[in-house]
Amino acid sequence: MNKFRAMQTFVAIVDHGSLSAAARALDSSLPAVVRTLAALETSLGVRLLNRTTRHNALTEEGRSYLETCRQILGDVQEAEAQLAARHEAPSGTVVVTAPVLFGHLHVAPAMQRFLRAYPAVTCRLLLNDRVVNLWEEGIDVGIRISPLDDSTLVAQRVGAIHHVVVASPACLAEQGAVTHPRDLVGRNCIRTYDGALTHWRFWENGREFVVPVSGNLEVNHGLTALEACIGGLGYGRFLSYQAAAALLDGRLVRLLPEYEGPARPVNIVYPHARLMPSRTRAFVAWMARELRDIPMM
Repeated sequence: MNKFRAMQTFVAIVDHGSLSAAARALDSSLPAVVRTLAALETSLGVRLLNRTTRHNALTEEGRSYLETCRQILGDVQEAEAQLAARHEAPSGTVVVTAPVLFGHLHVAPAMQRFLRAYPAVTCRLLLNDRVVNLWEEGIDVGIRISPLDDSTLVAQRVGAIHHVVVASPACLAEQGAVTHPRDLVGRNCIRTYDGALTHWRFWENGREFVVPVSGNLEVNHGLTALEACIGGLGYGRFLSYQAAAALLDGRLVRLLPEYEGPARPVNIVYPHARLMPSRTRAFVAWMARELRDIPMM
């Protein structure tokens, strides 16, 4: 006996009021429905229905079993619906937030490739450097360079970054190499408005310390500072992903790696996976693959 089919038959008999009506609804024959009900009752060892020529009444055991059957059949239907949704072509809008420079360098290009693969999806990308509340601002997915501090969100770690001190070969030839953070005192340092205008933070023997820095350029955008550093103006301190390309091709040299301190995680964050529509699920999977492949140093 197919127990699942037997449950469907039993529920159909109750819902449609008779065995013959259930047979029609199930596209089956009346004898088949009678046999299925009888086999089900035999396997359970109880009578589910008191049957007469005009009426079928649930027994006490039947009422209890009916509730269980409805729950099981409903769970199966929900699971099938979720599975079907995964195989449907994603469509609709995904709203995404990311830090400005990281979003410009990495999220936006990956998003363009995603949209070519899923043309029925629309993406809205919001670039800003503040921590956005996804729930309050109606955002589906966030890219964050920080530990997760919201227990209502799920985080997928896709990388880790450091603060790195760098200089161009030309700068090092002109102003000299540094072997300790204190060697930066009095050197021309390119500074940004990220809380590090006057002091840069380092770690030594598990303890944090700061070094005063100065220089003839202050900027409010990391890309401008990076370009000045590549041009040889002075020493710079950046998140490692910002300088990764220039480090890989030799335009910049990484200095003082032993003093960089703990890494900062790069996470994709989103509400619980059970609440995700197929378009968001597809976007998260795509972005996780893409971001894991980029050099973050």
